[in-house]
Formats: sequence, structure tokens, C-alpha cells
Amino acid sequence: MAASKGKVSTMTYGRQRAAKGIISDREIRFKCFFQNTILDVLRSRVGWQEVQGDGDWDFYWCDREWLHANYDTMFLQEHQKILHFRNHYELTRKNLMVKNLKRFRKQTDKEFGKLEAQSWDFFPSTFELPSEYHIFVEEFKRNPGMIWIMKPAAKSQGKGIFLFRKLKDITDWKKGEYQPLPDPNIPKDIPETYVVQRYIDDPYLIGGRKFDMRIYVLVISFNPLKVWLYRGGFARFSNTRFSLDSLEDTYIHLTNVAVQKTSPDYDPEKGCKWSAQQLRKYLVARHGIDTVRQMFTAIDNIIIKSLQSVQKIIINDKHCFEMYGYDILLDSSLKPWLIEINASPSLTASGQEDYELKFGLLHDVLNVLDLENRLTGKEKRIGGWDLLWDDGPVFIDAMEQDAGLPSILTPNSFLGCDNQRKSQLRETYALAEAFKNSS
Repeated sequence: MAASKGKVSTMTYGRQRAAKGIISDREIRFKCFFQNTILDVLRSRVGWQEVQGDGDWDFYWCDREWLHANYDTMFLQEHQKILHFRNHYELTRKNLMVKNLKRFRKQTDKEFGKLEAQSWDFFPSTFELPSEYHIFVEEFKRNPGMIWIMKPAAKSQGKGIFLFRKLKDITDWKKGEYQPLPDPNIPKDIPETYVVQRYIDDPYLIGGRKFDMRIYVLVISFNPLKVWLYRGGFARFSNTRFSLDSLEDTYIHLTNVAVQKTSPDYDPEKGCKWSAQQLRKYLVARHGIDTVRQMFTAIDNIIIKSLQSVQKIIINDKHCFEMYGYDILLDSSLKPWLIEINASPSLTASGQEDYELKFGLLHDVLNVLDLENRLTGKEKRIGGWDLLWDDGPVFIDAMEQDAGLPSILTPNSFLGCDNQRKSQLRETYALAEAFKNSS
């Protein structure tokens, strides 16, 4: 009887694990679309096995195109995890991001008043073209001499972006000299969707150069909203000193690495990056800890409010997760501005330091997702990830507060703070290097 009970108990435990989406005691099978840092991380995981072709998988780091083509016809098992929510583009297409932010700001104004709506003043005046062209022209005429920036709504890496001061500078665009959609059934050329946005012409400069911040945000659920913020990240600098004398010089105005690395004097060894930790230390030294803490709190506000703006729109699925790359620009008064949000931030390293950052970032993503069922579910920090929001703001425990801080609720946010975990990754790096060398 005892043996029989033991067997039933084991079977019941197995069913419970399956019901919770927990993989039983076997290798975790993964697929990966990309041939960069994420593949190194996945191959270095002990107990993870790569699956080729159409083999059964537990975890898939897919590309957006594959998801769009297959999501609606897929049946996912309880335990399977996949990158991207079905309609992630509601936040990552530039025009849709602004549309949702404007809608939610208007709703906030209606329900809570103008004072609360002012907390949404973190994205520049933006219009979608060609649909809002006439509204944009009215705004343009109200602000003579203002600099505007044009961006394709669905492109990245600085492609198709240009700055202008005069309406005649976009005459060709308005006349319809667009890139046609690659569909032979469309009878005439249809304009590519652009956004036109007020250019932040007083950016905060370091060494006379403009930069923006790449910040990593992990969302494992939209309903309820659960958000992790990575301590690391980096500032991307332009390779040329800032000036408004030449609006055509992309090396001045665009900080994208894809743009800067084509500069004639670009040094691939040095690159054009600072770590988030370097940037925070520099800003504290220049402006003091309180001012910088307020700035980073404002960035937290941008992250949460932008996610709340699509919370009821995103198709929530417990199988899906999203790792966003937020691009934030500081102006001369240290006010942060949301520039765009990337659904597939680049995971290709530009150098050894960048590789180590991204390796640690992705290694910790897998730890947060916890397919191995090692966590309790109550963690507020996993590796370099800090739990920022869990159906409400997350605060650090009183005993964890830094010395000197007042005994008040302190957000569990440490962007740009020291990670103190490099030694933990040395063995993992060694496994990844050994695998690459043997391939």
C-alpha cells in the first residue's frame, strides 16, 4: 500500500508541475532564430538542448516575422515560452506608440485632471504622416523656426531619418515620392507611414557630444502588469560634436551604432558607448545624488506609463514575454524624453564589454523566466533585473535600504547602479567560449 501511495503521489506531483507550466526533470529544448549573443547564452545553459528544424521545443527566441506568421495557428503547450506578444507593435511602432500615449494622456486628463495629465509630458509633439499632415502644418506654423525630425514608423537603426526647419524641405515627401509597398496587387504607390516629431534641440552634452540611453525592460505579463528593469544598459554617443549648423550630418544627430560605425573616424575598439553605471557616476559627480535620483525616478515613470498605455490593448498570453529596448534622451535640464521603444533591441555585440553586458542581460532573462522552477515567485531581484512593478509599484524592504536614506517607501529601482555579479558569470562565459571553440 505504501509503495502504491508513493507512485500515486509522484504522478500527482507530475500533473501539478505540468499544470503550472513547469518542465519536468529533463533537458529544456530550445530554438533560436538569431546567430548572436542570445544563441551563445542558450547553448551555455546547463540542462538546455538545442532543437533543429520542426522538433518539439519548450522555449523559442523567435523573430517578429515568424511570430506574426505562426502565432494565430499555433497551439502552445502549458509549459512553452516564446518571445513577443502577438501585437507588441502597439508599443514599438513609432506611430502606434504615440497614438496610444496620446489616448491614455487624454483619458488621464478626463478622469484625474490636467495636473495628473502633466506627468505624461515625456514625449515630444508628434504627428503621423500622411494622415495628420494638415494638423502638423498648423502646429508647424505656430512654431516658426522649430526643428523637426522625420522617421519611418516601422524602421530601425536610423534608416530614413532626416531633420528639417522648413516645409519645403519635405515637399518631395508630400508630393508622393514614397517607397511603394512591395505588393504587385496595389494599383498605385502608397506612402510609407512616417512620424514627424519636435526635435530636442538642447540635448544634455558630455564632451560636447549628444547621447541617448538604451534601457532594458522585461515584461512577463500585461494582465496583471509585471515589469522588470535591468540595472545595466548604456549611453550611445554621437561621434561628432553637437551643432545645429548642419542638420544633414547624421553623425551629429543620430546616436544609433549602425550610423556611427560608418563614420570615417570611428574607432571600433573604443566604440561610442558608456555603461549605465559610468553615466550615473558622472551625473552624480556633476549634479548631486538627489537630482540624479529624481531623473531616474522620472525614467521609471516613463517606463510604467508607456506600458500602462497599451495594457488593455496587448493580447496577453502567459506563454509570451517581451524584452524591450527603451531609448531615452536627456535634455539640458536633465529631463528625460522617450524617443522610441524597440521590440528587438540589437543583441549583436559591438565589442567585448558590450558582449559581456548582453550576455549577462540575457542569462538573467532566462533566470527570471525560470523554466527550471528554481524560484519562489517572491524575488525582487534576479541577477541584474529588479522587479519594478507587480500589479502596482514594488518597494525595497526597509532592511535593504542604503544607509542615509530616510525611512520611507523606496522604489525597487537601481538603473545604473553596480551589479556586483560579474564573478557569477565567469563560469558561464567559459562554457560559452568552449562551445564556440568546439563548433
